[in-house]
Amino acid sequence: MTGFKGKYEYSIDTKGRLNLPAKMRKHMMPEANGTFVITRGMENCLYLYPLDTWSKVESELREKLNVYREEDRLFLRTLLMWAHEVTLDKQSRIMIPQELLEFASLDSSIVIIGALDKIELWAPAELEKYLGKFAEQSYEEVAARVMGGIE
Repeated sequence: MTGFKGKYEYSIDTKGRLNLPAKMRKHMMPEANGTFVITRGMENCLYLYPLDTWSKVESELREKLNVYREEDRLFLRTLLMWAHEVTLDKQSRIMIPQELLEFASLDSSIVIIGALDKIELWAPAELEKYLGKFAEQSYEEVAARVMGGIE
C-alpha cells in the first residue's frame, strides 16, 4: 500500500463533518472497511488512522510501552482517551467529535495532510504557527540532518 500524501484545504460543516479527499480514500485498504480512528496528535493537530493501521499502532504500543513506568502510562492514557472510531458515511464524510474539534482549534476551515500511514488534520492558523517555528531553517538543512545523519 502506498501512503497518504498531499495537502488539501477543505471545510467542516456545522455538524463537525469532514469530507475526505477522494485521493486519500483510494489509499485505504479494504480491511479498514471505511473506518478510522481519530485521536489527538502532536502540535495541536489530529491524527486519523485507517482502522487496519490503527490495529498495528495498538500492537506497537503493547510491545514498546511499559505499563509500570509512569510516563508510558501517561502517553498511553492520553492517546487512547482521545481516540474515537469514525466511519465514512454515504457522502464520504467523517464526524469529528466535538472535544477533538476544540482541542485542535478547528472550526469551518481545515488543512488535511497525508503523513504516510495516517492523515493529519490541522486548523490553518495552528499549521501556520507550527511551520513558523522553523522559518529560520531551510528545508535542505532539515533534510540533511534528518536523512543524512548530520548533527
